[in-house]
Amino acid sequence: MLIVSYCVPDLSDFSNHSMITKCQRFFSYSGSSRCLTGSAIAATILIVVCAVLIVVPQPVFADDYRSRFNPVRPAHYIAALADPDANAGSNAETWGYWPLDPGPRGIRLNNYSHLLASDGVAPAKWQFNQSAWWLEENGLIMEAPEFPLPPGEYLVTGGRAVLSALIVYPADKNGNRRWELEQNASVHDVTHLGCRSAVYTPSSTDKMCTPDNAPRDAFRVAAGQPMPPVEGCNKQDYAVLIVVGLPKQE
Repeated sequence: MLIVSYCVPDLSDFSNHSMITKCQRFFSYSGSSRCLTGSAIAATILIVVCAVLIVVPQPVFADDYRSRFNPVRPAHYIAALADPDANAGSNAETWGYWPLDPGPRGIRLNNYSHLLASDGVAPAKWQFNQSAWWLEENGLIMEAPEFPLPPGEYLVTGGRAVLSALIVYPADKNGNRRWELEQNASVHDVTHLGCRSAVYTPSSTDKMCTPDNAPRDAFRVAAGQPMPPVEGCNKQDYAVLIVVGLPKQE
């Protein structure tokens, strides 16, 4: 998974050629098999993202976010269900939270039999659920996020050019949780397109919903594309938001 640790560009720097250097100080990468392979690719992405930050000023202010949030290293992740163009909604109770990167803790599809042999307990000690199992873009079976996403504030990014504060409100009397993104950011703006994820649940067909049915040639899933269907399963895709900051404790 690509981790953008804490890049908060100051608008005054967009006319300054030293922005690349400053961005390099703010960015850090942690390589895993999930969304990034190789330090050379990481370096290329760093240059591209920093170039975007120079050309396209973003409506975010370093001093504001630094005063409100502490950086999270390594990053956390949110599994979000929303219209990509949405800026706010009322369904955060359907969103999940990964306090640990699930990619390196995942199990390859070819090793599914080993997972079953261990009663569904992965080497990383998470429990596989045959009724609702998760895949990521490289074809790794991964642990489910924690549901629901707790209320609070999260500094999120898609690892491209936008950084925004996600505010999740406590549940109302019907159990619905409102959410909104600051600075008029959309869910797409703060979605990491390279990290794909979906949960698979049994459909009404007679075919079993199992990772054995996952099409091996469908991986790796291209950035921004939906996860592949699996015979015998219903599929729900989730957007992945990178959490790079959590509120400072008063």
